[in-house]
This record gives sequence, structure tokens and C-alpha cells, in this order.
Amino acid sequence: MRVVVEADGGSRGNPGPAGYGAVVLDPATGAVLAERAESLGVATNNVAEYSGLIAGLRAAGELGARQVDVRMDSKLVVEQMSGRWQIKNEGLRPLAREASALARGFDKVTYQWIPRAQNGRADALANKAMDGTPVSTNAASEAHASETPVPGGWVPRVEAPTRLILVRHGETALTTEKKYSGRGDVPLTERGQAQARAAAGRVGLIADDVAAIVCSPLTRTRQTAAAIADRYARRVTVEPDLIECDFGIWEGLTFAEVSDRWPAELTAWLGSTMLAPPEGESFDEVALRVRAVVTRLREKYAGKTVVVVSHVSPIKVVLREALDGGPGFLHRMNLDPAGVSLIDSWPDGGVSVRLVNDTSHLARI
Repeated sequence: MRVVVEADGGSRGNPGPAGYGAVVLDPATGAVLAERAESLGVATNNVAEYSGLIAGLRAAGELGARQVDVRMDSKLVVEQMSGRWQIKNEGLRPLAREASALARGFDKVTYQWIPRAQNGRADALANKAMDGTPVSTNAASEAHASETPVPGGWVPRVEAPTRLILVRHGETALTTEKKYSGRGDVPLTERGQAQARAAAGRVGLIADDVAAIVCSPLTRTRQTAAAIADRYARRVTVEPDLIECDFGIWEGLTFAEVSDRWPAELTAWLGSTMLAPPEGESFDEVALRVRAVVTRLREKYAGKTVVVVSHVSPIKVVLREALDGGPGFLHRMNLDPAGVSLIDSWPDGGVSVRLVNDTSHLARI
């Protein structure tokens, strides 16, 4: 299947209130297959344009496209994605990497510059997003909305689900100091080790047996996973992509310290999951790699239970997707050390979130 993606983005102030728009078209008939648009908070024109490209590629993938012809009026994005221009802006590199990763999922992707006058549909969507106007996300399916069940919607189930028990690691020294703790390899405190044992007991109440226990490569998750593995006499498998978000040069600093030294960068980061801390990783990049792990686990252990021991950001992006939450979800959900969450899923896309950040097992610690 071949589609055309027209994408655009804009910012009123550069940086300023920003938004993107993308439309997926049937190349033969010009029919609109899907639309995407979203406000980005405060961002630059280039960030908004890359965001539109990413949204368009993602929508094309969801439609099952194998070939994509991208058309944009951003000379910079087209030339950089075509490999003819270098990406000198550090803030755009994570977005370009994400777009490239999505592009590799297709058989072929081409990039073409078009005049702004020929990109009116995407431009209009971007402006609606900046205005806060709701935008349809799937034009092709709206006509059948009354007849088609909502994908992943709740229906009575008789078959066994694939169950993911999500466990955040126990307390570390950086946890108690409320500092950004990403790739730094800090161990559990004595209290954190007690929390890990308590979490193992809570998991034991949920599942008599588990098919696998997987964790991030960092020490704090390995220690937490080991406590759970002892209960089931199972080995722990390390999944590198379950590692915490890379907070770059903010690692080991408090929110107040970051706010004082990088106020503009922090505001932009809080306003868009597509932006990364300086020298770090965006939440969208985290979601991309964690989603791949979850997909593999659900395929490999269909109908069974898997314990996933990870960090705040990876667990949040899994819960956000399960709950169909928006970008603001990541900053509104709290996950405590050794908190336990639970998600059931079925092959037809059905999802049921049964537990979020349960800490009842920590009451006596």
C-alpha cells in the first residue's frame, strides 16, 4: 500500500505557541485517509515541522502503508531527512532520529519539497492545533463509527489475558533527594531493598506463577527483580530498552536546580514529549523503544504473566498507551518506589488496566 503524507508545523513567536498538522492521502484518488494535529505548547517552527512529519509517518504505519511519499514545504526537514543537509541544531537531532526510525519501518520513503500553497491541508491543521480547535484523527473510519466497535474497548472475556505486572524499582539515594535519576547506576538503599522484598510479596498475591521476569540493565532494577525472582525461583532476563530516560546534563540535579539554570529548556521539555533535555532523550524516544519490548513480550508470552521491573518513565509510557492518554499524562501520574501496576491485554487489541501504582504492601516499611 502506497500513501502520500503532507505535513507541516508552525510557531507563533518562534519559539512560541506551536502546533503541527499531518494528512495521509490516497495517491490515486486524493482521498483523506487520516489526519493528525496537536498543540505542542511552546516550541520552534522546526520542532513543529519535524513533529508533523513524525505524526504523519506514524499515521501511515497505523494504516498499514509500505511506501510513503512525504511532501512538505519545510526545505530544512526535507533536505535533512534526505541526507543532503547536516543537522546542526542539537534540539532537532532526537526528532530526526525518531523520524528516521519510523521511516525504516516502511519499504520505501521519499521526501519532496512543495510550495506552501500546495501544502494547505497540513498547514490548516497545524493552525487549528495552535488555535486549540479539535481535529478529526481518522477521516476514513468516521463514516463507520456507529457500526464498528472501539478497538481495545471493554467487552466480557473468557480467554486468559497476557498479563504485565509492572514494578518500579525500590528507593535509591537519588530518590530520597528528589533528583533526576536516569542512566546513573545507583543501587537500592537499605529501605529500597526492603521495598523490593515487599513488592515481591505483592506480586506473589497477584500471580501464583509467572512465565518471565524482565528488567532494565541498571543495578536498582536488577536488585528489585532479584527479590521477585527469588520468590518464583526464576532467572531474570535483562531488556536493555527498559532502561530509564536519559536526562542528559540534568542527571543528578533537582527540579529546582534545573529550573534555575535551564528555565527555557525545562519549559519546552514539559510542554512537548518530542523534546529532550540537553544531551538527553525525549519521552517519545523512550516510548518507541519500550513499545517494542512490550510488543515482543506480548507475542512471546501470549496468555501468560510477565513481571516487568523498570523505572518511572518506561512504566508511565506503557500505562499511557494502555489508558489511551495524551501527552500531559506523563507529568500528571505519580509512580512511587516499588509501586505495582497491572495491565491485561488480548490478541484483538483489548486492554484492561487493573492496578496503577499500588503501594499497599509498603505500609509497614
